[in-house]
Amino acid sequence: MALEATFRRLFFQIRRLCDTFNAVLLTVGDKPPDRESALADELENTVLDMLGLAEDARAAARLAEKAVSSPMNMDRARSALAKCQEKFHRLEQQFSNQLVSYQKLKDLTSLGRDRGGEWKPWAGGMKDAIEQGREPIEETSKALAACWQELVEHSGTTSISVSNTGQRIVAHGPLTNESIGDRMT
Repeated sequence: MALEATFRRLFFQIRRLCDTFNAVLLTVGDKPPDRESALADELENTVLDMLGLAEDARAAARLAEKAVSSPMNMDRARSALAKCQEKFHRLEQQFSNQLVSYQKLKDLTSLGRDRGGEWKPWAGGMKDAIEQGREPIEETSKALAACWQELVEHSGTTSISVSNTGQRIVAHGPLTNESIGDRMT
C-alpha cells in the first residue's frame, strides 16, 4: 500500500474510534435521572479521558499524514506517528483496565440488577456500547502497525548517488579516520 494511503487509513480509523467513543459518551450520559451512580460518573469520566486521548491521536495522525505527502518530511512523520502511538497506547490501556475489564462489566451488571427499573436497560446498553469499542481499537492498532511498517520500508529505499570526479582513492591496510584523512590530502 502506498505510504500516503496507509497514513490516510490511520486517520480514518482514529476518526472512527472517536465516533465510537462519542456514542459511548452519549450512552453513559443517558443514565436514568432519578438517582446518581458513582459507577456511571466514573464511566463518564473515563470515556471523556479516552475521547481526549483519541482526539489527540487524531490530530497527530493528521500531522503524520501531511508529513508523508508532497513535500515529504520523514522526521516530522516519525515524530507525529510516535505521538499518535503514545496517545493511542494510553487509550488502549484505559479501555482494557477501566472500561472493559471483567470487574467493570460485572459492576455494571450488578448496578442494573440491584437498582432495577430504568437502570437495568441502561446497564445493558452501556455494556453493549463499551463492547463496540473493541473492533475500532483493534483496527486502529493494525493501522498504526501498517504506518510504522511503511515508514521503515520507505526509509530503507533511500538511495545514495555517487559520481566520479576523476580522482581515485585507494586504501591499503586497516582504515581509520586518520589514515583516510591523511591519504585524501
